[in-house]
Amino acid sequence: MDQVEIFKALSNKTRLQILNWLKEPELNFPGQLEHAGLENGVCVGQIQVKAGLTQSTVSEYLSILQRAGLVQSTRIGQWTYYKRNEEAFEALSKIIQTDI
Repeated sequence: MDQVEIFKALSNKTRLQILNWLKEPELNFPGQLEHAGLENGVCVGQIQVKAGLTQSTVSEYLSILQRAGLVQSTRIGQWTYYKRNEEAFEALSKIIQTDI
């Protein structure tokens, strides 16, 4: 776990908001729940609509979060789904408590 990459990823307000939304996807993405379920995560398109940003910007933000290990992606056909990596957040919490 690269601490610098994690904190860089967390340094953007929109990326933090995306992580917050993904914490409770059933509340924040009801359309996803109705159409495809949430077991694989939330489709990039749903995140893009909620964020009100271009698809390329949202994809870049999700890529940064994924490189930091904070989200995981699953590709199904032409769609990519993202969900939080809760193990990474547990490890980050321990780092903050013990190392910082």
